[in-house]
Amino acid sequence: MAKNDPYAALRYKEFNIFLLVRFAIVFAWSMQFIVIEWQVYSLTKNPLSLGIIGLMEVIPAVSLALFAGHVVDQKEKKSLLLKCLLGFSVISIGLFLLTWPRIVADFNQQKILYAIYFLVFLGGIVRAFMGPTIFSLFSLIVPKKVYPNAATWSSSVWQMGAVLGPALAGFSIHWIGVHWSMCLIFFFSLTALIGLTQIQTKPILNPKIGENVFKSLREGVQFVFSKKVILGALTLDMIAVLFGGAVALLPVFAQDILKVGPEGFGVLRAAPAVGALLTMFTSAYFPLNKNAGLKLLSAVFLFGVCIIIFGLSSWFWISVLALFFSGITDGISMIIRQTILQLKTPDEMRGRVASVNSMFVGSSNELGAFESGLTAKLMGTVTAVIFGGSMTVATVIATGTFFPKLRKLDLQKDLEEHEKATA
Repeated sequence: MAKNDPYAALRYKEFNIFLLVRFAIVFAWSMQFIVIEWQVYSLTKNPLSLGIIGLMEVIPAVSLALFAGHVVDQKEKKSLLLKCLLGFSVISIGLFLLTWPRIVADFNQQKILYAIYFLVFLGGIVRAFMGPTIFSLFSLIVPKKVYPNAATWSSSVWQMGAVLGPALAGFSIHWIGVHWSMCLIFFFSLTALIGLTQIQTKPILNPKIGENVFKSLREGVQFVFSKKVILGALTLDMIAVLFGGAVALLPVFAQDILKVGPEGFGVLRAAPAVGALLTMFTSAYFPLNKNAGLKLLSAVFLFGVCIIIFGLSSWFWISVLALFFSGITDGISMIIRQTILQLKTPDEMRGRVASVNSMFVGSSNELGAFESGLTAKLMGTVTAVIFGGSMTVATVIATGTFFPKLRKLDLQKDLEEHEKATA
């Protein structure tokens, strides 16, 4: 295998199947979230309702995250992911029925809204387990020496789903309506289920099976907080996502500010993911391991600047470009963060570390949606986005100051040391 082989991880058959499964999951989940956003805002015309969607998902996701990490470290990963996908499929069917005019014809708007929020809440429970399970399964499919390359391809596939899911959501709402868009989402959840059956059952590497749950959770949290590089990376991304969550307000921009309709909404929603996807494919050929800490800080700083420009813009294509470049910088951040987590986490603690990551970063997407909706209600939509971008820039400066180990991080040296140790 060539030292800088950009296709190193793709030479493992099961990893290719894993990528297909991950794409289908991300595509279905991101498309579903966008369709729900559009439907809820169409029902209420209230930006705060978009924030409530995020809050309904983040409450169970955060509340159950640590427990979910413990369960993931104790259980076989493939079967656990199958159960998560079955849960997601049931939720998709429920949303399909809730958007069927024949079924909800006798329901008032409030009942439909509360039912949607309830299903989103159930989705948060599923997500609490799904994220750590995928993270742990990843490490069992490829050897450690190709983790950085595998993380790049895995993140690329994640972004591809995040590109196509929202884009198709915007267009499918226009072409076939919300109801049949939910039917497409269910189809992709079934695709993920079928693909996962082609991956073999993996061994449980945790030597402490049956360990007391509270002791297990304490060990996971202590590990993250003792590793300043991991803690710094998670803190940086959490605050950036929390305050840079302008995408949660895109229905407001598309309908009321830029006035571009569902097609323009799809373009706006896909723009950051397209930028991130291009970054990730490029990084397969030009790895980001050297001086990774400085690259991470610079990327998140520029992400905040892009969000500010988006908030100030009243021209559609400037808004699209701002979101596109925010995606480029976010892609750099995601690859470096995922590589840090994979390289620095012991096999027996991957579920718990991933659950802490989901509390810091994954759930901050939804909490960021609530923050954006609330600040938009209090400050106005444009002011809220500019405020969020400014807070992101300030966070980078603070993180670079208080986490010098993160600033000096060089993943290339870590990989070289690992190769020497295993040679």
